[in-house]
Amino acid sequence: MVLRITRPLVLSVALFAAGCSFVDESLMPALTGDGASDQGQPVAIAPSEAEKNPDPTLSAAGAPPAGAVGTPLALGTTNFVTPGVTLAPNTGTFVGQKVSVLRSELGALQERLKLRNQQLQQIRTTTIGNSQTYHGTIAAINTRLQVGTTPGNPVLINQWNQGQLQLERIGADISSMNSLANAVASDSSMSAYLLESTRAAYGLSGAIEEDHRQLAILEDETNRTVVLVDRLLNELSEDISRQTAYVGNERSNLTTLSHSIKNGELLGSSLANRAFLSPAPVASSSPVIGSRTQNFSSGSRQPLVVIRFDRPDVPYEQALYTAVNRTLQGRPQSVFDVVAISPMQGGAASVALNQSKATRNAQRVLRSLTDMGLPASRISLSASSSGQAATSEVHIYVR
Repeated sequence: MVLRITRPLVLSVALFAAGCSFVDESLMPALTGDGASDQGQPVAIAPSEAEKNPDPTLSAAGAPPAGAVGTPLALGTTNFVTPGVTLAPNTGTFVGQKVSVLRSELGALQERLKLRNQQLQQIRTTTIGNSQTYHGTIAAINTRLQVGTTPGNPVLINQWNQGQLQLERIGADISSMNSLANAVASDSSMSAYLLESTRAAYGLSGAIEEDHRQLAILEDETNRTVVLVDRLLNELSEDISRQTAYVGNERSNLTTLSHSIKNGELLGSSLANRAFLSPAPVASSSPVIGSRTQNFSSGSRQPLVVIRFDRPDVPYEQALYTAVNRTLQGRPQSVFDVVAISPMQGGAASVALNQSKATRNAQRVLRSLTDMGLPASRISLSASSSGQAATSEVHIYVR
């Protein structure tokens, strides 16, 4: 099997994928399905202290270590305090009675806003607590995977299930914010109506100077209330938008994390939501996993990865994740072609069997990519054959 990246990445991929061999045989002896390489005896390396620890230390909840998947949710911090309503005696005029009614309605609106603010602060407190618990659980899983664990560890599966429930609680908090935002939107309409009514009262006949003085004070206080409601609505809208996107990303990360637990090794965060901060050059040569036979390439296209299935259970996923992740960092909109390559050897029956085997291997690689978070819409699957291939291969191309 074969995986391919440019020369600067050859050594890094070799470190990630056990059993990988590269075109440059001076770096590492090739591993084949026939046994050990004839280029040297294996060298035993003593395990590190972390690897010998049967019970690694897990981070406490609420304090995820650096590098943990995701970061705690960012919430607004404003405590919205209403400006209050200045009391004044009723002048007894028609306009004075109108001012009293408007003042009473503004006071009722501000009381509702105080309740909205209390609800908002409570939601924020709950969300922060749920977020800290979630990140503590995910950090514990990442720590165990990074140190090393068994495939399908039931302890990690249980922690993953807890993390999924905790993430759903954060989603419920977002639903509460949506309900609160709808209520605040209604208050916004009411505040705009009060401001318009207050300004229209200046044009009513039968007012005295005291009525207009009270109207000016009421207008100022209504204006401040309108600004307060707008700020509250904007902050809620920002929180909902940001955290909805965040929870969606974390769901993708959980899917990839479940794949890591299944394999017993930490791949990384989901390929669906990588942070494409700095462009990096796309690899120009492919890492090779499997034997040392000559690589097959279709036409002038250079495969990003060549996976040669020359033995059972070829460990290709870590190297594949590294290659695809590096490509996406440089070209976020990349689309990947997964091509099954079957050898044209033997009779018609052998050729048909080789084609079926190559197709199954390509489908396995495709499932691995989707499990890593790469959207299925950005992967195409096809098949080809080669007289140069000695065994079933899967080539991944970038376009």
